[in-house]
Amino acid sequence: MGSGVSICMKTYRRLFLAVIGLILLILIAANIIICKIDLSGNGRPYRVEIERLALGIEEKGYAALDLTDCQYVVRVERLGDSFRHTDSDHAVREIDGELYRFDYVSGNPGGKRRLLVAVNLVLCMMAAVVVCILAFVRRQILLPFERLSDVPYELARGNLTVPLREGRSRFFGSFVWGMDLLRENMEERRQRELTLQRENKTLLLSLSHDIKTPLSAIRLYADALRKNLYPGRERQAEIAGKINGKACEIEEYVSRIIAASREDFLSLEVEDKEFYLSDLVKSILDYYVEKLARQKTEFHIAEYGDCLLSGDPDRGVEVLQNIMENAIKYGDGRRIGITFSEEEDCRLITVTSSGCTLSDTELPHIFDSFWRGANARNLQGSGLGLYICRQLMHKMNGEIYARAEDGSLLVTVVFQMAC
Repeated sequence: MGSGVSICMKTYRRLFLAVIGLILLILIAANIIICKIDLSGNGRPYRVEIERLALGIEEKGYAALDLTDCQYVVRVERLGDSFRHTDSDHAVREIDGELYRFDYVSGNPGGKRRLLVAVNLVLCMMAAVVVCILAFVRRQILLPFERLSDVPYELARGNLTVPLREGRSRFFGSFVWGMDLLRENMEERRQRELTLQRENKTLLLSLSHDIKTPLSAIRLYADALRKNLYPGRERQAEIAGKINGKACEIEEYVSRIIAASREDFLSLEVEDKEFYLSDLVKSILDYYVEKLARQKTEFHIAEYGDCLLSGDPDRGVEVLQNIMENAIKYGDGRRIGITFSEEEDCRLITVTSSGCTLSDTELPHIFDSFWRGANARNLQGSGLGLYICRQLMHKMNGEIYARAEDGSLLVTVVFQMAC
């Protein structure tokens, strides 16, 4: 687990560096492109200014020349009969028999500068936002997840004291709370199992010790009868009666052992609430509609009227899920349906699955603990699903029963309606 998360973090760091490098490349490329752009365009607006200035010189004279409003022409020089060669951009005009040299810039340096600043500012802001988002994801999501990644592995190894630290990030608050609750439940169950095993072992040792006494008495009585140590039929009848009494005593001990082995070994707690039937049905539909569609199983939900039920909604969902899983596992996969009915102050929900192969003798035992029918020989399972369903329904003052009809198995759960 730890190595997998480390690989993930290394991949994220490489991605982070790649994003930063890409942003820098975009920034450099944008600056190069802008520097090569000719903002003057194809119209060459400096020519317009030169013509306008030339017209002004022709009308008002060179002395009245004003370059204040000129954007491209930077200097005008009267040359007379001579011509001076320079490397700067210029144009020469003859006005009233005299030569005038107009120095100009073909582009728009101020505009290009402003464009460069604007583009660099926008790209830098975008880069800052991307970096902040990546840093936020790393700090608030990846690092907390890395700290939690070893928890399931430790729980699977049986280390139920692994600390669960909840940092400032709230993205994993529910996950941490759920994992901590799971750890506590697993620890409580392990303690209950150890306590139960200790109690059962103590009970068996005690009962086995108690059984030794009547067994020894029976053995002595039987040996005495074999050796004919009790003359007379009345005496022998008396000894036979004592043997029968000791046998009854042993039978009582055996009954106690059987009763102890049948005691409820599951701690199933329910919380009495009120909930709507529609919420219960929606929880089932949200999962099984898609699952059964993938398995090409026809799934039908009958119409029903919503009502308020009494019981534990989470346990109710657990019961229906167990029934649905049994229908999927042990049915023929052709049809599964859910129907609803009402009887006195109860609402009945029936799950029908096609392909029932249970015999009439097997059907009454499907709610027994650790019982599995002939149709489950090649399938994994513990035989506790429907047993747990019955225990839960009884704790919610409800009921569950099953019947076979026309090759289908119908399992009905009965919920009390809220007053």
